[in-house]
Amino acid sequence: MSRGTQRTTVDLALTARRLARQHSLWQGLVDFDPITRYYARLHADADHEAWLLTWLPGQGTPWHDHGGSAGSFVVLQGVLTEEVAGYRSARDLDDVRRATGPGVLLTPGDQRSFGTRHLHRVTNAGSDPAVSLHVYAPKLTSMTNYRDVDGVLEVEEQAEVGVDW
Repeated sequence: MSRGTQRTTVDLALTARRLARQHSLWQGLVDFDPITRYYARLHADADHEAWLLTWLPGQGTPWHDHGGSAGSFVVLQGVLTEEVAGYRSARDLDDVRRATGPGVLLTPGDQRSFGTRHLHRVTNAGSDPAVSLHVYAPKLTSMTNYRDVDGVLEVEEQAEVGVDW
């Protein structure tokens, strides 16, 4: 299968909600780093993995994809904003256009699910710390970070599991 059509038998949205309800699984791992987002892997098996991420006010991701993995995340605490970018055409995966507008505001209990070609950035633009739980399938092996050049997203860095996180 090609990178954009990988399939999984895991219901990512259901798995994320189930893990989010298991407070004893993640509550003791909540920590905040004043320099960068904090993250901890909660679970991994052959076909998916789950991560806990924490966000102090002002912290966020660059524009990024998930290297062909699909995902779902739930906000557990605080407020996050997700902005999504789109491809100019279904065939031209190199022509990525930055989304315009303020993005989607996500509060505790809100969930976002996405497919293998999702490109976004997530930030804590609020005044309180935020916590989120993310599930990916297949497990993350790479992520590509992008920079915005006049509304077009260009590859900035390819991050590999085991090397960059």
